Amino acid sequence: MAAKKVLIVYAHQSSGSFNAAAKDAAVEVLKAKDYAVEVSDLYAMKFKATATAEDITGDVKNADHFCYAEETKLAWEAGKLSADITEEQRKLKEADLVILQFPMYWFTLPAIMKGWIDRVLTLGFAFSNEKRYSQGIFKDKKAMLSFTTGSQESMFSANGVNGDMNVTLWPLQHGILHYCGFQVLAPQIFWAPSHVTSEVRGTMLENWRKRLDGVMGEEPLSFTPLDCFDGEKGFQLKPEVCEKHATKEFGLTVGIHLGKPLPPNNQMKAGV
Repeated sequence: MAAKKVLIVYAHQSSGSFNAAAKDAAVEVLKAKDYAVEVSDLYAMKFKATATAEDITGDVKNADHFCYAEETKLAWEAGKLSADITEEQRKLKEADLVILQFPMYWFTLPAIMKGWIDRVLTLGFAFSNEKRYSQGIFKDKKAMLSFTTGSQESMFSANGVNGDMNVTLWPLQHGILHYCGFQVLAPQIFWAPSHVTSEVRGTMLENWRKRLDGVMGEEPLSFTPLDCFDGEKGFQLKPEVCEKHATKEFGLTVGIHLGKPLPPNNQMKAGV
């Protein structure tokens, strides 16, 4: 059997950062398991974050009304995307597991990593109207977020000042990763490493190493399958799905919850 391949998309400016240590730990553990590991170090690569017409080689179809999604789809089909995008798409196409390693900025990804997503996950290559969510193009691949926070875990609780981390994760995990079909593994969250002792940071990294040892066998998070929605009626949940869950205490997911309480931790742990 061919070796499993892992792509780590890494976004931190400093090689002395905790994010760098988490990235290095992943490379070490996964290579020790004979996985082929590639790292896209976005800052070191000076990866362009803005999605512009410069991402296309040659003329565009409609320069007067430039539509990035449609133009890059045509460019992808014609082999006319810029070399940096093409190279990242190669890495992604070959990967069995993708790990996004980053510090959480303003409740989301750093701009350079968002730019990687905007530019690399092009229409046609990563998704289409027919191939998305549970029927997505990357449904045979796994993906996960691994990130640091600036705030303590208690601040990201349902009663905390930052709000429920499950809600914060929904657009990233459902709206990006699952949208492209990925089997989304539970996130690896390093809570406020800059506010704890070096011993605690060491324990965080050791727990990450232990998890990575069996990461390929993990159960992914659960998302509502696309066939539960009626495409002819605005992709609303089908009546029979609503009826099935009418007596349940919690809704289906954070983003689709039938007016019920949000299911606890369903964006942070598999099987809940």
